[in-house]
Amino acid sequence: MILKIQKALLGGITGTAAMSLFMMLAPMMGIPKMNPPQMLSSLMGFPVLVGWLMHFAIGITFAMAYVFLLIKLVSKIRSKILKGTICGLAIFVFAQIMMGIMGAVMGGMPPMEGNMLLMMIGSIAGHIVFGIVVALVVKETV
Repeated sequence: MILKIQKALLGGITGTAAMSLFMMLAPMMGIPKMNPPQMLSSLMGFPVLVGWLMHFAIGITFAMAYVFLLIKLVSKIRSKILKGTICGLAIFVFAQIMMGIMGAVMGGMPPMEGNMLLMMIGSIAGHIVFGIVVALVVKETV
């Protein structure tokens, strides 16, 4: 149990760092700027540092979900890359639902800048990067 928690913590931190790096580099690939910590902080009315802490806490929570729930569902899949891709897509869908709920509860989302389709593609890709890194870090030793 302790090993699972340690792997999930490490996976969540490294996965969130990789996703954040991808999103910082995305504008160099023609994808509009995406800044989840800024979005979280402005949505909640907190400084951006709190947004970063929330972003990493959410990443750790999703890595825990992978370790304790999703890994069992994808156990028959051999490829860690495919497992991570499935994880990332599931998290993307869940995140979109939660952002819609948060936006409704908080009175709206911050305004988005740029092409929405490219932002969606970038967000999906970022979540897949997260999922793959988590799957590679966690491995099957859990």
